[in-house]
Amino acid sequence: MMETELNSAFTHNKYIFRRKFFKLFGGEFRTYDERGKLVFFSKQKPFKLKEDFRIYSDESQRQELLTIKTPQIFDIGATYNVVDAIRGEQVGAIRRKGIKSIFKDEWTFLSNSGQEIGILTEKSTGGAILSRFINLIPQNYIIKSNNRQIAQIEQHFNPFVLKYSMTISEEPHIDRRLLMAAGILLVGIERRQ
Repeated sequence: MMETELNSAFTHNKYIFRRKFFKLFGGEFRTYDERGKLVFFSKQKPFKLKEDFRIYSDESQRQELLTIKTPQIFDIGATYNVVDAIRGEQVGAIRRKGIKSIFKDEWTFLSNSGQEIGILTEKSTGGAILSRFINLIPQNYIIKSNNRQIAQIEQHFNPFVLKYSMTISEEPHIDRRLLMAAGILLVGIERRQ
């Protein structure tokens, strides 16, 4: 797929992902570009045993861009399928490395044919372990593809608002829709694990 075919919201090199501070049921997440413009609005469906996220172009929720779902129930090694809601096609998946992620988060990016195409991992093992016990220590991640770092994700310290920034440093060999799904998953489920 050519990059030019994607919705322009997927073409930025810097994104800010924020989780709404107080939401009684489900979750709401906003993604901004480097200028602070809202580019994605996401909702996590409440009362679902299987994770179900919907990504829209804005808060009106008229145009659904992506869905992120898992067929597993309460599985720390779950696979999250990412589907382009406009085209109705499987983009790929993101699989959490179960037991290993208890100590240091690691996720695998899979192509739409199931091939491993990249990895998202916490930058520091020591920082990862400390963040499990002290919730105020920010988490930092790197994304690699073909043994090259293509992006990094940094959590901003704020005890009330969960906020991550993603910087894409070079043209990724991973579909940008999968990168956005990874950012949504981090703000949506990571601090609950």
